[in-house]
Amino acid sequence: TLPPYQIACGVVDIMMHTMERYFNRVENMELTDGISENLIQTLSDSLEAHELVKCNLLKTSPISTRQAAIDLASYTNSEVVHIVGHTFVLYRRSKENKLGLKK
Repeated sequence: TLPPYQIACGVVDIMMHTMERYFNRVENMELTDGISENLIQTLSDSLEAHELVKCNLLKTSPISTRQAAIDLASYTNSEVVHIVGHTFVLYRRSKENKLGLKK
């Protein structure tokens, strides 16, 4: 087995490559598009489960952190809470309102 840090790095690398593909339109990439859609669905599921999700963008990303945050918030019907450097936080109230925030 691999150390947890190395597994986490691999997961982030996969996420960044699929996000990069999702934001850069090229033809004949159906497999990668499917992976990107699943990544966004996973992010949406995480928002439902936890309400707050912290995301990190690679320094080599072709899009800005702000643009990635805005796009992913739009795709997941969430709100951008915070952006610092290459990190952003998204929020979406779950059906159970786990954080107990008022409307």
